[in-house]
Amino acid sequence: METLVFQLHAPLSSWGEAAVGEYRPSAESPSQSAIHGLLGAALGVDRADDAAQAGLRTGYRLAVGVLSQGRLLRDYHTAQVPGRADLKKRPHATRRDELSLPKTDLNTILSGRDYRQDAAALVAVQRISNAPYSLAQLAGALKMPRFVLYLGRKSCPLAAPLHPCVLDAETIWAAFMDYRQQLADLQQQQLPKYTEPHDLSVHKIAWGDDFGADDLSVVGVKRDLSITRKDQVITRQGWQFADRSEHIALLVKG
Repeated sequence: METLVFQLHAPLSSWGEAAVGEYRPSAESPSQSAIHGLLGAALGVDRADDAAQAGLRTGYRLAVGVLSQGRLLRDYHTAQVPGRADLKKRPHATRRDELSLPKTDLNTILSGRDYRQDAAALVAVQRISNAPYSLAQLAGALKMPRFVLYLGRKSCPLAAPLHPCVLDAETIWAAFMDYRQQLADLQQQQLPKYTEPHDLSVHKIAWGDDFGADDLSVVGVKRDLSITRKDQVITRQGWQFADRSEHIALLVKG
């Protein structure tokens, strides 16, 4: 099946999970909402355009191949926020809206935020019926994005080109292996002779219910466990997310 595959690699990345209080955790692998947001940014889809955002969510199914989950970095922040009474009085769809008060009405809170250091992953995208863009159009947008791309937070710029490729593969696993070979060939051609190449071993694959939990003919690997992630966007404007099931295959590196 036709599959778009691209890579995500950055010095720092952060895949937000449900936040409690002032602590902002990060998952070990890219979230569904972050990937949809990345595609939307590349295409130039406005965050407030609910119809276009919904088209991205319902038109494609996603799988992630983890090359490295990186190392955890916990950062200490101070942040300005308005009081709860002020927030209730007016809409605040963006951070700018939230802070559009006199400085005397803003409070300072302490915040801990998690990042992943030197994490790397592959993303596979397949079209479902009524998808608004072809995979070739998505690949073109990832090569020449309309908006700046980052991995989870604006402080997490990319370390390498996304290198999107549209492949014809029977399963997600086969698509990742074909893409991995392409990257290995590029490394051999472009890296200096004595430079150590990046490890391109896929040691975990994660996918959603839209691929089927145990359909080997689609994913190509056997599920080892399933978890629940709150990363399915309901609306970008209100930052509301729903739970979804994620199925994971744990693979031996090599």
